[in-house]
Amino acid sequence: MAKVEALAGLRLTPEEREQLRADLAKILAYFQKLQEVNTEGVTPFSPLPGQTNALREDEPGPSLPQEEALRNAPESEGGYFRVPPLFSA
Repeated sequence: MAKVEALAGLRLTPEEREQLRADLAKILAYFQKLQEVNTEGVTPFSPLPGQTNALREDEPGPSLPQEEALRNAPESEGGYFRVPPLFSA
């Protein structure tokens, strides 16, 4: 559980850690139960039968001016978005 906590960047209390452990056990048990379902002869799910994706070629276009891109940014510095650090040293 400590590895999951570290990978997720969490700092859990012992009570929260135990609750997370119980929740993950329930989720894994549910997926195990799904593995037991007989799907022989069941057609794969298709959310939009008969529809195909209408894709277009990627073509470069003009970018927003820097000032306009930063206009609604909560913080900017030196022409860049300023965001809180994700990792501490």
